[in-house]
Amino acid sequence: MRSVMKIAAVSAIAAMALAGCGSKPAKNSSTSAAGGSTKSAGSTGGTTAKATGKKLNACMVLDTGGVDDKSFNENSWAGMQAAHQANPNVSIKYVPSNSGSDYTPNLTKFAQSGCDPVIAVGGLMGDALKKVAAANPKVHFAEIDNGNQNASNIYGIEYNTAQGAFLAGYLAAGMTKTGTVGTWGGLAIPPVTIYMDGFWEGVQYYNKQHSKSVKVLGWNEKNQKGGTFSGSFTDQNKGKSITQAMASQGADIVFPVAGASGLGAGAAAAASGGKLNLIWVDTDGCESAANYCKYFISSATKNLAGGVETYLKAASAGAFPTGNYIGTLQNNGVGLAPFHDFASKVPSVLQKELATVKADIISGKITITSPSQPK
Repeated sequence: MRSVMKIAAVSAIAAMALAGCGSKPAKNSSTSAAGGSTKSAGSTGGTTAKATGKKLNACMVLDTGGVDDKSFNENSWAGMQAAHQANPNVSIKYVPSNSGSDYTPNLTKFAQSGCDPVIAVGGLMGDALKKVAAANPKVHFAEIDNGNQNASNIYGIEYNTAQGAFLAGYLAAGMTKTGTVGTWGGLAIPPVTIYMDGFWEGVQYYNKQHSKSVKVLGWNEKNQKGGTFSGSFTDQNKGKSITQAMASQGADIVFPVAGASGLGAGAAAAASGGKLNLIWVDTDGCESAANYCKYFISSATKNLAGGVETYLKAASAGAFPTGNYIGTLQNNGVGLAPFHDFASKVPSVLQKELATVKADIISGKITITSPSQPK
């Protein structure tokens, strides 16, 4: 596993990240650039922020699902917008990826057109990014959900989401009425299965603490080659059918880890007549997918926006960060969102238990065993 290089330039990440939840995505006020395939923001339309620090031409390559995927793309771009709003010297733009075949050309285009830094959203771009970074050694790169791959010009922005998902699993086990919960992913890759591992472990811990036998559909950490996946981060119909299948097997709480595909779970909950609820992922679902808020007990979040914003602020202040950053419960890089509509429905005893579990994860009293944890 990769080692973590801690540097002073990014020590502020922990303080700036939102405690216990992902940051709220900023509204996308970008305008079309030439060709219509790239979105940019050179001004914020009325911001009063002073331009301080060196100028940056920051560019972001999104994964599939679009900038409004209600998940990792949207939240990552929100970090770019926040950095620009705080300092107009940081100009920003993004390009979407329609498929994996777009990664290399998108990264290359930005690297060779004056962008510095170039930020890749998603661990799936790892191989493409390493090659492009090697071919453009004077350009600074960063990648979300992947380490720096031992490249001096790549900065890794990772999150131990198994920690927040552990709390989500414990919460689901404490709230289920049927004794069955479920989780499913978009693709069987570490940034997805780490969430599913944490959720599964949280349920097992609840069972052990309460002598219960809550069942988890769709995933078992001990079988990393199994599990239920939609094969997509965009197919909402598939997401709906998977969720409904789990509901037909008795699950009354489902945890989808699938970007925009997970919105299909929201549609399934809406069609269930009150029998099915969800726990969202990456962002606070009541902010990013507000139309389904009444079905979200909570969300297992990672502060993607905070990580991106702080990286750009550090770069603009004078030095590009190097090495890797890992968001945890301790530095508020990951967490559990507020209960929103379920605030009066989550028993106070369970809420106190969650606080204790969180503290025990931070202290090391509870050991999370997911093999996908960044190190």
